[in-house]
Amino acid sequence: MALTFAGGSVCAHAASIDMLKNLLQQTSSGKARFAQIVVDKNLKELQKATGTMQFVRPGRFRWEYDKPYEQTIVGDGARLWIYDKDLNQVTVRKLDKALGGSPAALLAGSNEIEKAYDLTNLGPQEGLDWLEAVPKSKDTSFERVRLGFGKFGLEAMELRDQFAQTTVIKFANVERNPKIAPDVFKFTPPKGADVITD
Repeated sequence: MALTFAGGSVCAHAASIDMLKNLLQQTSSGKARFAQIVVDKNLKELQKATGTMQFVRPGRFRWEYDKPYEQTIVGDGARLWIYDKDLNQVTVRKLDKALGGSPAALLAGSNEIEKAYDLTNLGPQEGLDWLEAVPKSKDTSFERVRLGFGKFGLEAMELRDQFAQTTVIKFANVERNPKIAPDVFKFTPPKGADVITD
């Protein structure tokens, strides 16, 4: 199952940019499991991770990595909290600066996606219809983001960073517009954690 739009399948002929705009207009919240792989420029696997993600638009999201290490990333609408359990460390940033050109902005951001990204339809590849989003700001950690849409909606994201590494995220068990308690997007640093503020 993938992030779905208006309660059904997506027309296979619709351009991927239109699919993204429909997703943003018709989806106010979402939940999913994800599998994430990071590869280098030679496609050598550097890292594998799994976890869950939840979002309520605009600007609130929670990504929780459960394997191989525990990390929580929370956007509470004003700040971005990144908690690394092994290091017992929390990094806090202003959300607007951190979110602007990030992948989370594509799902949890506002409908005005074309203010932050240049969008290009890439057409069908490997069974999905792909869109490329290039951040207009050069002050981002990603050079470009590709989104793959299938029969049921958004199924994959590929993020290429400035070090020529690519992060591939595949979504599963997706719920569209679920009710999510506001407390999910609140973060309180654990007792004794080092807190670093940018």
